[in-house]
Amino acid sequence: MDSIHHLSHIDLDGYGCQYLSRQAFETLHCYNANYGPEVTARLEEIISRIKTERMEHPEREILILITDLNLSTKECNWLEKQATECGVKLQLLDHHGTGASAAERFAWYLLDTSRSATKITYDWLREHFGFDPEGHNEKIVEAINAIDIWLDQSPWFPYGKVLLGMISGAREINRILFPEEDRAYKLSLIDTARRILDDVPLDEAPIVLDDMLHGSKKSFFRLKENDTKDNLVADYVTRLLSKDRERMSITYRGYKGILGYNVGSASLIGNAFLLANPDYDFYMDVNSRGNFSLRSNDKLDVSAMAAEIGNGGGHPNASGGKIENYKDSFVYEDLRKFIQNYINEKSK
Repeated sequence: MDSIHHLSHIDLDGYGCQYLSRQAFETLHCYNANYGPEVTARLEEIISRIKTERMEHPEREILILITDLNLSTKECNWLEKQATECGVKLQLLDHHGTGASAAERFAWYLLDTSRSATKITYDWLREHFGFDPEGHNEKIVEAINAIDIWLDQSPWFPYGKVLLGMISGAREINRILFPEEDRAYKLSLIDTARRILDDVPLDEAPIVLDDMLHGSKKSFFRLKENDTKDNLVADYVTRLLSKDRERMSITYRGYKGILGYNVGSASLIGNAFLLANPDYDFYMDVNSRGNFSLRSNDKLDVSAMAAEIGNGGGHPNASGGKIENYKDSFVYEDLRKFIQNYINEKSK
């Protein structure tokens, strides 16, 4: 297979599948989605990217791999039609019983409710691609399987509990804004957990992992000198914002700003970004409910901006408000366009 586009869920089991596929395939494009409209948005994104890939490499053998997500019959029909038109193969590996009706209709839909998606993916990779012949991933797969399908009598279950909290608590990077970096962060944590199982007895492993998590997170974000985790995360996110600032830029009455989405820590990150990018006048962070925070560095009275665009207010360098009729999106560019149009309308 020349190119794999892998869509998976956003929990431990979903990232466990991608932890394995990252090792199995050289040319891999990963995507993640929660249930609901985001699945459709990601499938549309995949098809769009494949159409571009097809134009550049018409000879490639391409596979769309979906794990730990069940699709409706309607979604399957749409996807199969698109895949046929693009000349790509499909494979879905899942364990949720709600996909039973779709699994009966589509040959590429593999459903097995007795195993987690990670274990299904592991077995599938070993059978079809000769993956992991020495079994380096067997232990981490068993731990994820035990917690995901709740085998509370399994000796792997206590370790799986720590893994579950490890991924659900890894929220330092916004996955909509920076999907590649967020995924890399979570997969690095799973890799740390796998390596512990190679060196520590299973009955001791949960405590060892729990003790190591804080340091493992810091090591991911640390560039040079050590610091508190909050400061390391702020520096890391600031670097990401600075690197991607052109695609994230917005304007207000001739002032230039950058738009974050669910970044959080507005004072710390906003001020750090403005200091690192003196040609920017303000920082704006919007959450999924339309509440926003504004920061400036004596270049713009953001309290006046907040009052004008969001019935808000605050201080000249730190303010906030709420966007009327806010329209959330799983696609950052759509969100940025909505916010820019909203600002233009309010300030015209």
